[in-house]
Amino acid sequence: MSASSLLRVAARGSTTAFFRPNTLVVRSQAPLAARAGLVVPSLLAASNFSTSARLRSGEHAEETFEEFTARYEKEFEGVQDVFELQRNLNNAFAYDLVPSPTVIAAALKAARRVNDFPTAVRVFEGIKAKVENKGQYQQYLDELKPLREELGITLKEDLYPEAGDKISN
Repeated sequence: MSASSLLRVAARGSTTAFFRPNTLVVRSQAPLAARAGLVVPSLLAASNFSTSARLRSGEHAEETFEEFTARYEKEFEGVQDVFELQRNLNNAFAYDLVPSPTVIAAALKAARRVNDFPTAVRVFEGIKAKVENKGQYQQYLDELKPLREELGITLKEDLYPEAGDKISN
């Protein structure tokens, strides 16, 4: 018996744990290792190895907006690099809600801490995309204006005025 065949026999273990044998193929009653006259301890037969995760979504309670806000404020306070900042922003904006101004303020402070100006500007673009109307966006701008001025964050609208405003033919 070749070494690769022996390895396959040893690694196969119990077929009931993960894969089911093809029922159309007729198999001998004795295992392959026994038919070959080998005694191979099967380490994998005892463990029920599985690559699928258990779905446990029913065990979690609904998160309130206040809990969401507190969780993301804490996440942004612990940010140490740009990757972490952007990952947290993606996660915060992925929900079907607009993060509160306190979460946005924590994100802007984190962007300043890791010295990432473009992400700070993009935060406001994300807010603009998430809110329902211009009035809500303006409320965010008004509430965050002191922090924007303190951190020196300019808006995309200020950096790049609309093409129609710039060009007059």
